[in-house]
Amino acid sequence: MTSKAIDPAHKYATRNPTCLYKFTCNFCGKETTGGVFRAKEHLIGGRRNAKSCPKVPSEVKKEIEEYMAGKKHAKEDEKITFENLGSDSEEDLGEIEILQKSLKKTSGTSTSNQKMKGPLDLLLRPHPEKMVKKRKGQTRLDENDAVKKELRARACTTFARWMYDAGIPFNAVNYNSFDTAIEAIGQYGSGMKPPTYHEVRVPLLKKEVDTARKIMAEHKNECEANGCSIMSDGWTNKNQRTLINILVNCPKGSFFIESIDASSYSKTGQKVYELVC
Repeated sequence: MTSKAIDPAHKYATRNPTCLYKFTCNFCGKETTGGVFRAKEHLIGGRRNAKSCPKVPSEVKKEIEEYMAGKKHAKEDEKITFENLGSDSEEDLGEIEILQKSLKKTSGTSTSNQKMKGPLDLLLRPHPEKMVKKRKGQTRLDENDAVKKELRARACTTFARWMYDAGIPFNAVNYNSFDTAIEAIGQYGSGMKPPTYHEVRVPLLKKEVDTARKIMAEHKNECEANGCSIMSDGWTNKNQRTLINILVNCPKGSFFIESIDASSYSKTGQKVYELVC
């Protein structure tokens, strides 16, 4: 007989078939998150992590308390660690395993799933940039999921720590390319090998330079076909140097050409014309 069959909590709480670590109390209809252990805490009451059931019969409460006390006494030396799930019984180990399997299925990070990925995954999964644009302004379906919240908090904390360690400006997270990078990492899943010093310094940098040149070539073709406007933008940096940015605008958008140090120039219309032409 399995632990699930003998655990009395399964008689008084119903497991959510689509979310295995959620249970609904049969007496008050309260849904708890944290497996059958949290459901038992709800039934017996007086626990910090779960709101007490106001309708549970006294005999049911006593049955659950005696069951938990017996398990704790039999397994008092056993320690099981699982974040946000205070478990101290063999039966709850089974619940932890269910939670872990459920999490792997929803996050796509299991080793078996990664081994099965092939060329079709690249075809069926949209490019990260398209995914980011599609999600703009949309409400995420899993934003209230307790496990997802904890995983996101953990990821944000470690990423922020890396930013502070590397001295990256805070406004870097406002770049559209940042959202795309996060999406691309998420599509890979757990176990991704980060880029090395050599990769970001040589091959990846060359790849971005080639991409910029291709974009510039497209803009030049557009300018030749439909014309363009040359624009200048002057500003002063923290060292009181006057800089003038030269840009070209066409139907494809604006493109940066160069930045000129004009600190020693008189800022006249004629001089700006000479710099631009």
